[in-house]
Amino acid sequence: MAATSLLALIDDIATLLDDVSVMTKVAAKKTAGVLGDDLALNAQQVTGVNADRELPVVWAVAKGSTVNKLILVPLALAISAFAPWAVTPLLMVGGAFLCYEGFEKLAHKFLHRGEADDARAKLAALQPVEVDPVAFEKDKIKGAVRTDFVLSAEIIAITLGVVAGEPLAKQVGVLVAIATVMTVGVYGFVAGIVKLDDAGLWLSRRASAFAKGAGRAILAAAPWLMKLLSVAGTAAMFLVGGGILTHGIAPVHHAIEAITAQVGGVFAAVLPALLNGLFGVLAGAVCLLGVGAVTRVVKKKPAAA
Repeated sequence: MAATSLLALIDDIATLLDDVSVMTKVAAKKTAGVLGDDLALNAQQVTGVNADRELPVVWAVAKGSTVNKLILVPLALAISAFAPWAVTPLLMVGGAFLCYEGFEKLAHKFLHRGEADDARAKLAALQPVEVDPVAFEKDKIKGAVRTDFVLSAEIIAITLGVVAGEPLAKQVGVLVAIATVMTVGVYGFVAGIVKLDDAGLWLSRRASAFAKGAGRAILAAAPWLMKLLSVAGTAAMFLVGGGILTHGIAPVHHAIEAITAQVGGVFAAVLPALLNGLFGVLAGAVCLLGVGAVTRVVKKKPAAA
């Protein structure tokens, strides 16, 4: 009897793991686009630190990302069980935050470029500017972990939609699998990207002519790749944030579907993302104006008192 019970238990566990594997694959396909955005955003977030500190910074962000998952997975299960109506509003808050951060970056770059250049010139004329590397790293890590939290929340929410209605054990298994693969995969790739220049330098010093040529090509391409990732990271904020918002606002979502239905071919596949991104830019502008207005009001209150 004991042996029969043990075999039945093993069979149940194997069936559960098989179901978890199948649903994890489905969830991975649905979240693939967000994972790509997560990779671009995080690679862009950790750029700019000293070469010898790149991997420690990536490791610190990966640990922060793990903490995010440890918070999000139980929270997602609790929300699914007790307040499923709250999933969409929470996602939309996160989407609005991403759009705000993306537009703030653009506004700072294009609207305050002259002011920043003048300030740097004045400081350079007075004294050398010293940047605290520890504080700089902390800011980078904090920003990357914050962005990771929003993107991870979306991925967890999408995954939760795949396993909705399944037993709790399957939900937990799929969510944990997706969270683990996402963290290891994304930050493994990020570590590889930020160390491309070191790999190119190592190859360029080899005896083989092919290795030297490959090393020089990598060294030449690495700066352009990092610039591309910086642009892609900002664009991803609008695409992901805008996509979350449009899916949560039924009239906008239906309007995008109606517009897309009128075109065909490759453009029909690209147009929804473009419209989501455009909506994300507009939403980011509105959020930035709103935050600016609130900030001005808050600053005026002590003066009036």
